[in-house]
Order: sequence, then structure tokens, then C-alpha cells
Amino acid sequence: MMTALNTEAKVVACIDASPYAEAVCDYAVWAAIQLQTPLTLLHAIDKAQHTQTPDLSGSLGLGSQEVLLQQLAELDEKQSTLALERGRLILAAARARAEQAGLSTVAEILRPDTLLNSLKSLTPDLRLLVIGKRGASSAEEHGQLGLHVEQLLRTLDKPVLLTQQRFKAPLRIMLAFDGSVTAQKSLAMLAASPLCRGLLVHIVLATGRTENTEVQLDAAAEQLAAAGFTTQTAIIAGEPENVLNQYQQEHHIDLMIMGAYGHSRIRQFILGSTTTAMIRNAKCALLVLR
Repeated sequence: MMTALNTEAKVVACIDASPYAEAVCDYAVWAAIQLQTPLTLLHAIDKAQHTQTPDLSGSLGLGSQEVLLQQLAELDEKQSTLALERGRLILAAARARAEQAGLSTVAEILRPDTLLNSLKSLTPDLRLLVIGKRGASSAEEHGQLGLHVEQLLRTLDKPVLLTQQRFKAPLRIMLAFDGSVTAQKSLAMLAASPLCRGLLVHIVLATGRTENTEVQLDAAAEQLAAAGFTTQTAIIAGEPENVLNQYQQEHHIDLMIMGAYGHSRIRQFILGSTTTAMIRNAKCALLVLR
């Protein structure tokens, strides 16, 4: 059971009916235990997605229009009721799974709104968001991100843990490091957080080897070592989105960590090209820091 809970911040898990739901729940439980933080399970019901009834008002005959519009309204209401009940069952199953794993503080939120709006309302108390790489509507679109995932990554200024379809408790993690301001911030966040404390950290820099890069890498390793981490460093040449994912697979990395950044000041809400490619091609869970 969890003790000494931080009631001012929480881990929020986005639970839907996709094949990612169980892994999202399990990663969220792992994170809540590591952070000693309460867990909130969120299921958002976007009416635009759950209502399958087409708008036929423009093609209805004058004599039947009123009757058919009434029937359509009743059908929409039934579908909304079914979506709510389905959401309650999904959350109940996730809560039972979390409690079986040892969590005693699990909250549920069922919100009839878009996922993004629902998360915005939770942002002040959000410490970590856990979500599947794709949702129910795009679960089979391999190599792509779910629409909601891209939206929230560009909008929310909070750490996001993206999961694959199967949970694997992290033992080896990798920090994608390039010496930039964003990378330094990610390094500091990792060093200060208990989320990955005690795990082996691979600090990997994808660039040419120079005296400056070696100095940066050594300094990063020293900072994590001072925080109690065991580290391993590497400098690899090549396109970051390719060689970092290759390194992950060769070294059996369970969780990759990297910062998100914008292309420019004008496009500050758009993720950097390397970050986006890494997320789409990652074969393990990925923690994106903002």
C-alpha cells in the first residue's frame, strides 16, 4: 500500500477502450507508487466521437421532419446514456486493476467533454500524465500517433508518459541528451524526481564526438550520480531519431526520456521534428518532459 501521499499533485491516467488501456493503467500505478502520489483515472466522452447518428435534417421531407428529428434526438440520448455506462464500466475495471496492484488512493473522473478540455481542467494538480501512444479510434495505425496524443503534447505543459500496448516495469532507462537548454532541463528534472530513482540510466548523445560533447556528457553523468543514479554514457553518430531508437533496442531500454521543444518562437507549440519522430518510432515507453 502507498504511504505519505502527496495530495497536491497526482498521476492522471487516460483510460479508454483501446488495446493500450491495461498498459496505461499499469504504468500509471507504477508511476504513482514511485512518486508516492495519488492516482486519478480519467475517461473523457467526446460526443462527436460517440454519436454515430448522421445529421439528416437537411434531407428530411416537410411532412416527416418533426417526427424524424424527434426520433434522432431520442437515439442521440440513448447513445449518450450508453457511452456514460460504458465509461463507468471501463473506469471500474481500471480501478480494480490499480487496487489489486496495491494502490489504496484511486479516484475516477468520467467527463462528457473532449480529452484535451478534460485534461486542461486537471492541469493545476497534474504531476504526470499517462496515456497510450494511440487511442481507441487509431489503435491499429502503427507508426503513427493518435490525434489526441499530438494535440495534448503540443498544448499541455506537463510531463507525459506514452505507453506501448504492454507494460514492462522499467529497469533500464535512456536519457536522450544533446547538451541543449531543453536537455539540461530534462536532466535536472530526472535528477530531482523519484520516478526513476535507483534505475540504470543510459545518457546517450547522438552527434559527432568532440571535446565539448564529452565534457557535457561527463557533467550530465556526474549530476545524475550525485542524485544517486548509476549511469552509462554513449556518443553515437547518425540521425537522432534513427540511432537513438536503435540504441534503445540493442541495449534493451525499457523507458526513454527526452525533452520536447518547438521549431521556432513562431511555432512554439509544435513539437520539434526529432521529438515527433522519436515518439512515432519508439518501441518502448517514452517520457516526454516539458
